[in-house]
Amino acid sequence: MKVYIETKRLILRELLDSDIKGIFELDSDPEVHKYLGNSPIKTIDEAQKAIDYIRMQYSERGIGRWAVVNKVTGEFMGWSGLKLNTKEESYHPKYFNFYDVGYRFIKRFWGQGYATESGIAAVNYGFNTMNLEVINAITELGNIASHKALLKIGLNFLEDYKFSAEGNEYQLRWYEIKNPSL
Repeated sequence: MKVYIETKRLILRELLDSDIKGIFELDSDPEVHKYLGNSPIKTIDEAQKAIDYIRMQYSERGIGRWAVVNKVTGEFMGWSGLKLNTKEESYHPKYFNFYDVGYRFIKRFWGQGYATESGIAAVNYGFNTMNLEVINAITELGNIASHKALLKIGLNFLEDYKFSAEGNEYQLRWYEIKNPSL
């Protein structure tokens, strides 16, 4: 999957093995995982597995999250983009095989509008390049920053719901945006 998108401040591109240190910094931070099930990674091998999993999505599903790189410094900042959620991966009891927009940033990049900027680019890619009809998103109920970013991207909040996985129950929020050109 060869994707290269530029925004005002960011480059979105496929995730590479060379992003391993950035992925480890991102996903080993407990604060980053506060609304992601509180399960940060502990080893560099786990970071490689995360990269391998996303790269598998590129080949098997035609889409997966992209690395977000600072346009000026070239620094890895996190990831953003679209994902096809299969029935086995869905975090909604009624919906599966849907595309969602998501993002995850290293803590020092929080609060600067990068989630919104990269999310808008991802939604535009989904509608204009992939010709998707609908894009969804999910957050945990308490993740106010992500809720605000999704609304700025243009998604509409639809419902709060409970979801159970691996013995844990989550309070989640469901969002949707429809392709305006269809």
